[in-house]
Amino acid sequence: MLYQQLIRTNYRIFIGYIGTILISVSLIFLLPLLILPAFPEEIEYIKYFLISFVCLAVTGFIMRLSLKGIDDKSLNLQQGGVIVVLSWIIVILFSSLPFLLGRQLNFTQSVFESVSGWTTTGLSVVDVEKIPRIYIIWRSIMQFFGGAGLAVLMLSTIIGPHGLGLYSAEGRSEKLLPNIVKSTKIIISIYSGYAFVGIFLYILFGMPWFDAINHSFAALSTGGFSTKVNSIGEYNNIYIELITILLMVLGATNFGAHFVLLTGKFKKFFKIGEVRLMFYLAVISVPVISFIALSEIYDSIGERLRIGVFQAISALTTTGFSTVSYVNWNGMAMFIMIILMLIGGSVGSTAGGIKLYRIYVLFRSLIWNIKKYFLPRNIVRENYIYTYEGISYINQSKIVELANFIIIYLAVYFLGVSVFLMNGFSLQDSMFEFASSLGTVGLSVGITNSGTSNVILWTEIFGMFLGRLEFFVIFFAVIKVLKDLKFIFSRKLVK
Repeated sequence: MLYQQLIRTNYRIFIGYIGTILISVSLIFLLPLLILPAFPEEIEYIKYFLISFVCLAVTGFIMRLSLKGIDDKSLNLQQGGVIVVLSWIIVILFSSLPFLLGRQLNFTQSVFESVSGWTTTGLSVVDVEKIPRIYIIWRSIMQFFGGAGLAVLMLSTIIGPHGLGLYSAEGRSEKLLPNIVKSTKIIISIYSGYAFVGIFLYILFGMPWFDAINHSFAALSTGGFSTKVNSIGEYNNIYIELITILLMVLGATNFGAHFVLLTGKFKKFFKIGEVRLMFYLAVISVPVISFIALSEIYDSIGERLRIGVFQAISALTTTGFSTVSYVNWNGMAMFIMIILMLIGGSVGSTAGGIKLYRIYVLFRSLIWNIKKYFLPRNIVRENYIYTYEGISYINQSKIVELANFIIIYLAVYFLGVSVFLMNGFSLQDSMFEFASSLGTVGLSVGITNSGTSNVILWTEIFGMFLGRLEFFVIFFAVIKVLKDLKFIFSRKLVK
């Protein structure tokens, strides 16, 4: 009986915290209205955003009432996972309403665009040359706040230090300061500061202000939504490409590493394992793409290098901006791009993928195991890597956990690729497109468009969602809900 009461209390807290998230997120629906003074002809679309705002805010307020009479409670990872997963699903559904109510997209397409925005993927089914600009800025706003994460937004504004489980459930582990609330506020400050710098630099080098806002938000969030059909390639401006590369790398770097860099600890920054691995991967992949894979397509060495650098960084940071089409790329170039998309950016960044941290630890563990065979058996070694916090010791259970994650990730990847194959797409195109979905990248070989079947779109939706929130969090949340439901129903059957 006591446990049953505890379950009821927990779910009242879950519902209340979800309501808190919904109230805070509802305000974001008003931000697209800020562009109306510049584009007054789009005033007719206001009502769709206002309806969505009111519906989400009222839903959140009603859910928050469940917290009445309950004291704040610290949340563990499983409990935080339930709140985060349900919050993301509700926010995504409400965020699709402006597209649906405005008759810009059908239901599946609306959900797809919303998922692609909040998960910072960037795959799209809209025609950016025809859709109203208020919807274009809405996509970029979703990416910007999706990159920060719902938990970070909430913890930095409303909920206090009891929400550590929420923070961890959204794939974040970096505590820049001992206080979790102060840490989230620093993350928001760094993130917003970079975005404004990006907007300023884009405008400085010739990009229109509307495009600058959208591209800065999309690049920093490693999202990839563009205002142009040909993405960054539309501008054919090397300075704009360099600014974009900078923002993509910043977005794909752990916020803890940013804190180290901004506090002037440069030596410590460049010792961080993830930072070094990102650099090494770029150094290896760019020459291979530029001078070997693309040698048959582009004559100029400078052009090949320029294209190779941008596309490799875009794939590795899981951003999804492009400057060229992939139609005439050979198998080697596409294979390298797929590998980079699967690896992804840093843990605790806005990027997706398996993450550099996991790859780095497993690579180091291989070296540790090789070294072990050449050392005396009675020697005890403590294996460690460098993170933004300093030395981090790695035990065997941690290595097994990371290996399990990668196995599950690749299993889901091949399952998704199989769906594409069953729908008649080639192996190369299927691997590329679903790697882009699962890694929340946004690069496409043309499979994803307004005419794509619902089967493929829903496969990509699940891939993007799993890739953004990470598998263990979703599994923990589902298992907890099922266990609680099983207990409650078993008690009722006994009675």
